[in-house]
Amino acid sequence: MTTIRSAFTPDELKKKRVGVLYGGLSAEREVSLRTGAAVAEALRSKGYDVVDIDVGKDLPARLAAEKVEVAWLAVHGRYGEDGCLQGLLESLFIPYTGSGVLASALGMDKVYAKQVFVAHGIPTPAYRAFKDAASALAEAGSLPFPFPVVVKPSREGSSVGVHICKTREDYEAAVKDAAKYAGFLLVEQFVKGREVQGGVLDDEALGVIEVRAAREFYDYEAKYKSGSGTQYLFP
Repeated sequence: MTTIRSAFTPDELKKKRVGVLYGGLSAEREVSLRTGAAVAEALRSKGYDVVDIDVGKDLPARLAAEKVEVAWLAVHGRYGEDGCLQGLLESLFIPYTGSGVLASALGMDKVYAKQVFVAHGIPTPAYRAFKDAASALAEAGSLPFPFPVVVKPSREGSSVGVHICKTREDYEAAVKDAAKYAGFLLVEQFVKGREVQGGVLDDEALGVIEVRAAREFYDYEAKYKSGSGTQYLFP
């Protein structure tokens, strides 16, 4: 992967045509539109040559027509954070922000990510992965951990399709909802604790914040809805 930082100096980057890629085809499209608009506005305010590109099936043609030299990725979810977009840009030799193909693919697929965690001895909640709703429902009464459990689609972000299930009835409804999305169904042991998030840039830790949601957990509404009551606490 050619990162923007390794490819250009700050002065060189100011001379490049920057494509802000946003929107896309996933369930997180609406959030991505807002992200892309904010990123494009910020870059323009700093003097960058920016073109906004709503990602669709015509993306290769758009990148060529707009003469994009650098891509800022503001696409959320499938086809944007899962290695697909990164692979396309690699094949076009366009440097881009964020992680590369492999890290993006593993990071977006929760089942494969957990397999990597287990292989390297990194603690992660106990889980079962199911290929479809029928398989998950068939084991509703024989899961290897007690209720409450967490049900989620393996390849969505922003807590799309995520449910905390306290009863078998909750579980059955959650499985049917999560099965609407692509990938495996992931059922995890529920672990009660604090929500802490941290960023890393070029192997440098950027610090952490604690997230306190006013809802049952830090779900889609708590993340993105104005007035949700979510608190972000800095040490």
